Amino acid sequence: MSPQLIFIGIAILAGFLLLFILSGIRFIPNNRLGIVEKRFGQRSVRGGFIARQGEAGYQPDVLRGGLHYLRPLQYRVHIAPLVTIPQGKIGYVFARDGEPLSSMQVLASNATANDFQDVAAFLKNGGQRGPQRQILREGTYAINLAQFVVITQERVYYLPLSRDDQTVIQNMAALIGERSGFTPVVIKDSDDLAGIVTIHDGHSLPDGEIIAPIVGTDYNNSETYHNNFQMPDRFINAGGLRGRQLQVLVEGTYYLNRLFSTVQMIPKTIVDVGTVGVVISYNGAVGIDLSGVDYRHGELVERGSRGVWSEPLLPGKYAFNTYAGKVVMVPTTNIILKWIRSEVGSHHFDENLSEVSLITKDAFEPSLPLSVV
Repeated sequence: MSPQLIFIGIAILAGFLLLFILSGIRFIPNNRLGIVEKRFGQRSVRGGFIARQGEAGYQPDVLRGGLHYLRPLQYRVHIAPLVTIPQGKIGYVFARDGEPLSSMQVLASNATANDFQDVAAFLKNGGQRGPQRQILREGTYAINLAQFVVITQERVYYLPLSRDDQTVIQNMAALIGERSGFTPVVIKDSDDLAGIVTIHDGHSLPDGEIIAPIVGTDYNNSETYHNNFQMPDRFINAGGLRGRQLQVLVEGTYYLNRLFSTVQMIPKTIVDVGTVGVVISYNGAVGIDLSGVDYRHGELVERGSRGVWSEPLLPGKYAFNTYAGKVVMVPTTNIILKWIRSEVGSHHFDENLSEVSLITKDAFEPSLPLSVV
């Protein structure tokens, strides 16, 4: 074999070797990231989905913008976008790997695992799989889309794995959209509305109760103050229960996870001048009768107890939870009750009254109209 052919062979071999080495170089644009998939290794993932010990499979760490070198053929890099949540919008997170949810949970807890940009720390700290209680606010996030699915109003950020996986994600996105969950709850002062909150996670209400009590309102307690249901794990930690809540939302903007809490708007209760609002409460402990032995028209209990409150609502405007009680307006000014069937006062207290039937000494039966102040 001539020296020239040997030289050509060596050059070709060196070229292939150079191409093989260069094939391990990956360039990631600064506005994107790389999700690393290890094709083969000494072992495969035994439990879970993410390879936390260098096994074959999806790796927890992502590649950020720049040049990176990975061993050729052993690694595959999936280029994915950075997750962007526009201003005034909300993003929802679904974890594919982690601890399973308990029987009482609907959403995964983020009390100890709340960093979605660090997959290794999320799993190490006991992060749970499934939809998360914590939401994403405005900003840009470098999230591993093999582990996390992020659902926004504009698009769904995820690495496609299977058709079943896509079906679950689409159903979750549809449910959030039905609940108007991609925007915060805004209650304007001009609307004169109050928000009734229903919680969909946590322990159920005890038998016989229809309204969950108020919890976690002390802002000095950083472990239980949930800031009007905007911190679900603190609400649960404070002993909050699933179901319709006694606490209402008033004017303001609230970033709520609509998979955790939904809000129904009701008008505020207005007690006009010249009237008081007598409260019939459906909530609270059974109260002690405060009416006294001389009062024979029912029982009166202290404010916050179940029953008719001894203290009425004075004239004013109240964000009263009408699912927790009823307010009956009673006039405090002089009113005229007419025992006349054809005439009814504006208060309607005499709408069932009619003329008084009499029998005279002469056996006549006249009807006597009356007016009583």
